[in-house]
Amino acid sequence: MTIHVGDRIPEVVLKRLRDGIEAVDTHSLFAGRKVLLFAVPGAFTPTCSAKHLPGYVEHFEQFRKRGIEVLCTAVNDPFVMQAWGRSQLIPDGLHLLPDGNAELARALGLEIDASGSGMGLRSRRYALYADDAVVKALFVEEPGEFKVSAADYVLQHLPD
Repeated sequence: MTIHVGDRIPEVVLKRLRDGIEAVDTHSLFAGRKVLLFAVPGAFTPTCSAKHLPGYVEHFEQFRKRGIEVLCTAVNDPFVMQAWGRSQLIPDGLHLLPDGNAELARALGLEIDASGSGMGLRSRRYALYADDAVVKALFVEEPGEFKVSAADYVLQHLPD
């Protein structure tokens, strides 16, 4: 079942790389905060690396000024996400959230089977805005598209 505006962010425990592999749960990431989570099908893929993540890097301060934390997720392991973040020169505070087993993508109902491209189970491209773990806005792309989840589009369409 796909998540909708008004739904709560599901509880999922993911693994990220800090001083080693550490577990982080969605409750701790979303509770009591305004969060913009955007998802890309894969780190180092063309649109994700040339447009999607760079757009959020470019507009990062605009989100921060609105009190919104920015997270990026992809169905990749923590090591790949860390290398991608370094290669993209992401600012401190823009956090990459590895979804290595597609648990978050599945819990949100936003997974896609990209086996035909040799990529296996992945996340759809989307942006999700939540306030205190409740979804307030959802911008899901059609397959192969990149428009409504772009940082500039999302900034223009966020609820007040």
